[in-house]
Amino acid sequence: MRRREFLLSSGMAALGVSAFPTGWVSAAGKKKQRVLYFTRSAGFEHSVVRRKGEELAYSEKILTELGKKSGFEVVCTKDGSVFDGDLDQWDAIAFYTTGDLTKPDKQNDRPMSPQGKQRLLDAIAAGKGFIGFHSSTDSFHSKGRSDENQAQPDPYIAMIGGEFIIHGHQWNAAVTPTSPKFPGTAGLGDSLRVLEEWYALKNFAKDMHVVLVQETEGMNDPCYQRAPYPETWARMHGKGRVFYTSLGHREDIWTNPQVQDLFLGGIAWILRNVNADITPNIDAVTPKASVIPKLPPQQPKKPKAAK
Repeated sequence: MRRREFLLSSGMAALGVSAFPTGWVSAAGKKKQRVLYFTRSAGFEHSVVRRKGEELAYSEKILTELGKKSGFEVVCTKDGSVFDGDLDQWDAIAFYTTGDLTKPDKQNDRPMSPQGKQRLLDAIAAGKGFIGFHSSTDSFHSKGRSDENQAQPDPYIAMIGGEFIIHGHQWNAAVTPTSPKFPGTAGLGDSLRVLEEWYALKNFAKDMHVVLVQETEGMNDPCYQRAPYPETWARMHGKGRVFYTSLGHREDIWTNPQVQDLFLGGIAWILRNVNADITPNIDAVTPKASVIPKLPPQQPKKPKAAK
């Protein structure tokens, strides 16, 4: 099947008006569902998850408010020990993370235990929903070269469905919808074009249902010299529903109504409040997604001059 057969035919929705009526994401007649939003950074800490004292970070505030308007509760934490506790209290888990989350970080947030990581993966396989934002694919890297696919990716990477390689400059680039009936995509039109820090990705799950395709034309950094590849997707991990989007680096992305609708659609789906056809389509819409350009070696940092 050709990519154009997956494209939406409607025009670009106007910014500023959400396609979701209040409460659309929640399930009628059910008790309020709870989403755990985990924002620990064992690697680079993005500004949208950086806290000032005890105040919630930018994305934490936005997601919490979206939850209030849409009928679900969001609880935010950077404490990795939460995965050693009662995971049954959460209907879904959201990640905006970096690095090996079982290791110490500069912020002195408590790490996950290896057992906690396994409990997370087991809970998702048993049916708990999972949504990953932006740098969640930059966690628990697989062993091997950064610009090569691994035959056996890290179990977390296998769950989320793809792995961060690198990013270039921020580009005003387009992503193309390829799943017109997936919840949250109705207002995207033929494409969504925004200024963003776009991720180069690898180790794509073969059973992936691609929701948005990263268009690489006009992006001049070496890491983008490749065919279009998945940017947002859905898949099953055992009985659990998994949704990922690389969107979310910039603050204005979190306040973009079209992106918010995409986030809410993904959350509604992982919470099982809506259904969608997630037949694997990666080979049809991004047939060369796994062909990765060899990246030039990084230049070593120059030593600081002696005082």
